[in-house]
Amino acid sequence: MQIALRFCAGAASLLLVAGCVVQYDVPPTPLELQALQSRDYDEDKQVAFGSVMSVFQDLGYTPTSADLETGFITAESVATGNFDWIAVLTDTSSTVQTRATAYIEEVGERVRVRLSFVEVRSTSSEQGQAGRSDRALLDPALYDNAFERIEQAIFVRAGE
Repeated sequence: MQIALRFCAGAASLLLVAGCVVQYDVPPTPLELQALQSRDYDEDKQVAFGSVMSVFQDLGYTPTSADLETGFITAESVATGNFDWIAVLTDTSSTVQTRATAYIEEVGERVRVRLSFVEVRSTSSEQGQAGRSDRALLDPALYDNAFERIEQAIFVRAGE
């Protein structure tokens, strides 16, 4: 019995260590990040603001705050729980959720929209310990998809 317990503990330790191996890519420069996350439009702030709100909802996000004056919108996706055998062995549970923010500002005659998507992982244990890990999502396809939808929403709203 004790040998089996040691084997299980050793196997779990190896899996945990293997799961912690991370490849580090070179983070984007601030200018590259801004280019990825921002687009300029020839519409007014109110049209862009409403379009971003609509697109966030279309993408499955629930707005948690929005202020036209500051141009700031925050939204979050539905949280999904992870349940696997490691969670059972360690008496922990975890959830994953994506948070999205948008900043809409007037720049001269144009309006600039900057988006940010962050994956939030929260863990908790039966002993009351809690943890959180945030990771910026930097996949260009994610931003391209959001901006394409915003452009379509702006086109529709501007035509009304």
